[in-house]
Amino acid sequence: MVVRKMPIGVQDFAKLRENNCAYADKTGFVYELASGVAPYFLGRPRRFGKSLLISTIKYYFLGRRDLFTGLKIADLETEWAEYPVFHIDLNIGNYTGVQDLADNLSTIISRLETLWGKGEDENTLPARFEGIIRRAAEKSGRKVVVLVDEYDRPLIHTMENNLAQDDIRNMLKGFYGVLKAADPYLRFVMLTGVTKFSKVSVFSDLNQLQDISLNEKYAEICGITEKELLADFADEIHALAIKQHRADDAVLLELRRRYNGYLFAPDCARVYNPFSVINALDEQRIGNYWFATGTPTFLVKMLTDCHFDIPALINGFSFNINALTDYRFTGDNPVPILYQSGYLTIKSYDAATNEYLLGFPNEEVKYAFLNDLLNSYIPRPLDIQKLYVGNFIRDLRDHDFDAFMGRLRALFASIPYAAKEPSEHYFQSMLLLAFTLMGQFAQVEVHTLKGRTDAVVAAFGTVYVFEFKIAPDASVDMVGEALAQIATQDYAKPYLAANNRVVKVGAQYNLDKLELGEWRAE
Repeated sequence: MVVRKMPIGVQDFAKLRENNCAYADKTGFVYELASGVAPYFLGRPRRFGKSLLISTIKYYFLGRRDLFTGLKIADLETEWAEYPVFHIDLNIGNYTGVQDLADNLSTIISRLETLWGKGEDENTLPARFEGIIRRAAEKSGRKVVVLVDEYDRPLIHTMENNLAQDDIRNMLKGFYGVLKAADPYLRFVMLTGVTKFSKVSVFSDLNQLQDISLNEKYAEICGITEKELLADFADEIHALAIKQHRADDAVLLELRRRYNGYLFAPDCARVYNPFSVINALDEQRIGNYWFATGTPTFLVKMLTDCHFDIPALINGFSFNINALTDYRFTGDNPVPILYQSGYLTIKSYDAATNEYLLGFPNEEVKYAFLNDLLNSYIPRPLDIQKLYVGNFIRDLRDHDFDAFMGRLRALFASIPYAAKEPSEHYFQSMLLLAFTLMGQFAQVEVHTLKGRTDAVVAAFGTVYVFEFKIAPDASVDMVGEALAQIATQDYAKPYLAANNRVVKVGAQYNLDKLELGEWRAE
């Protein structure tokens, strides 16, 4: 068993290969891309291998055959010609406005001008960019390769600053528009990013761009398929299993539940989040690695501000394919950015309606994101430890049901009055979030032959069947109605056969005081 180095933070293909790091071979895709003629755009979530892919393409076009020994492309490529490669990395820098972008682009172009020269009449960024492309092609005798990594980072950094967004879009439009005018001098062009701002004119001057983000041929170009995980990381999985005193199959199942699930085209293999996988194998611990590197504060705020349908977020919902890759930061439709940034993924495709069913890709994203969303409903400062979801599970383990319900009541009471409009929406959202975050112990909106119960929690030999009613005030007793509904609709019947202790719980939410009111358990 040989446990290799995991390429944590390694985005340079040469460094990865020279240090014998673990690698899922994607070079077959590189050869396929290089055989095309159109400029490409690839959208993938952050930390999903885009920068490593761009670096791999760079070394391929630099003719570095030595780095590709033993990989798929070594059996495909015979020429290994060297081209001028312009690697424009917009990961570098902190963008607060258009001047930051202008300074960064000017620095990148200045470095290229030291190699290929500068024309006296080239004073603007687009003119300088076009000039070095033309001179590089003429001086080298070979057409130029342009690789733009994270083209949209300046736009993402200024999402909530409309003025800065407009200025940055205009600058990027002129800069990327050069790639169309310089086409006779270009051998290969590829841009990567998280979002595609197709409806805000960034690419209007580069209309020949081929978007492969949802292209079935390239669905597995980033990320790790299960086939690759088993073939390329078997020793590391075995080492993780030994560390955790578990069987290899049990560890693989846990990795699958936590990190697998991304789908970038129908009828293709789902892929694992590569950042989380390599960190888990490196640290020999399964944790929330990808989510922890970038808490989506503005996305959570968007969801709460627009009163997004939380049940749909949890259970999955349909969305038109044509709207999925378009993004316009208006705050009233967070779905495209949730998908593009990796918090939602494709679950299935309905060809008749041309719609995707979207949902959370895996448990890492689902539970971490919902926990952040739940916290957004709770004001600060607050002793959040008392309302930590794990404490609900502990109450059930200790068979202290009154403590469980008291904690649930405290959760609702923690919301300030002004934040509770519309009240029914907040009640339903909080309820679903709280129960969903109990993980494998809880199910929400459980369908039966006769109806749908609000929640079922199975823990430590007891099954709790919940039905909640919304009452105008505490003087109206709807707890009995909730219990009666459980009985007449046979909500508890499926759980009786397994010799479980079954507890039926009726409770009500009082609209006048916006609080969880009385409950009774039978």
